[in-house]
Amino acid sequence: MYVREPTYEVSYMFKRILVPVDGSSHSIKALSIAADFAKRYGSTVTVLVVDDGTLGPVERVAETIASISRRTGADMKTKVVRLDPNTSVATTIVEEVLKGGYDLIVISARGRSVNPDLIIGSVALSVIVNVPVSVFVVR
Repeated sequence: MYVREPTYEVSYMFKRILVPVDGSSHSIKALSIAADFAKRYGSTVTVLVVDDGTLGPVERVAETIASISRRTGADMKTKVVRLDPNTSVATTIVEEVLKGGYDLIVISARGRSVNPDLIIGSVALSVIVNVPVSVFVVR
């Protein structure tokens, strides 16, 4: 019986990955998964940090991102965006997806401000519903 070599279609489907990170352990887990995708399939990862004023020093989040990049060997670009007071974090993420040409979003189901009784946070739900690309939700 002939067994075909794997073609890794994933490497063609998900070349550009966006990972919104808010510094929570859930978002860091999503980033680690995106780093694994990048390492295995040659994807590029852009980490989007939306500074809504509640993150504290953004440098701390950037250090965590750099640490994961070094540890995994994945090439990551970090983009920090200051939140416009007239918009939401979810809208900022959706706008970045629309103008950035991403193929996949890896997002955590829960972030820093989610009620523990909820299965999925409002930001993740809004992103899932409003983007025209695939979304990988990490729980």
